[in-house]
Amino acid sequence: MRFTNKVCLVTGGTSGIGQATCFQLGREGAIVIVIGRNDEEGAQTVTQIEQSGAEAQFIKTDIGNADQVKQCVDTVIEKYGRVDVLVNNAAMMTFTPIVDLSIEDWDNLMNVNLRSTFLFCKYCLPHMNKGSVVNVSSVHGHETTPNVLPYAASKGGTEAFTRGLCLEYPSSQARFNCVAPGAVNTPMLWSNPNVKSGKEKIEGEVGTPENLAAAICFLASDEAAYVNGTTLVVDGGRLDRL
Repeated sequence: MRFTNKVCLVTGGTSGIGQATCFQLGREGAIVIVIGRNDEEGAQTVTQIEQSGAEAQFIKTDIGNADQVKQCVDTVIEKYGRVDVLVNNAAMMTFTPIVDLSIEDWDNLMNVNLRSTFLFCKYCLPHMNKGSVVNVSSVHGHETTPNVLPYAASKGGTEAFTRGLCLEYPSSQARFNCVAPGAVNTPMLWSNPNVKSGKEKIEGEVGTPENLAAAICFLASDEAAYVNGTTLVVDGGRLDRL
């Protein structure tokens, strides 16, 4: 198994892509740290991971809050002494034209989607040795649709941030990669008002959270030891249609 006894943190780990990633890591022997905001969903996720025989812990965290992120990482380090894998997955979207978008909504989205990636990297990297960071971007960071500009900007920023990290840190400390999903069968996709109204067409195959978890776990594993600073688009060809 690729992650035996590796300490793996996953933000947004209680649903969708993040939860599927937690399950995959657990099946492959990881010590899974599930990070989210809902206690009930966190407990359910941990229970399912433990049923596969893996060790898991839920840490409730507001990922846009620097103090809470630091406390989350400190809790992990106090117990395990290291971080082997960090998956920055949690994200949100807005669906408002930019001139009508409140400053508060812009800041909230950037805190969740981009600032949290910075915060977790900031606090985890000093405790990583031959580690792996996988940041979840989106095809919207390459080509986008109307009224989701903050989301697209945050995902473009995530990819630029990931590439820059490769220049600051040697691969012996950590590798940094992105996965860019297309349309994935998660609540975020089907609650999108643009999808509901038909403004955004979902053409072609819709992926599963497990499809993305497989790609994330590949990049996090030693199988991808020579992969660094790249974005793996996992979209069933959706980017070609945007």
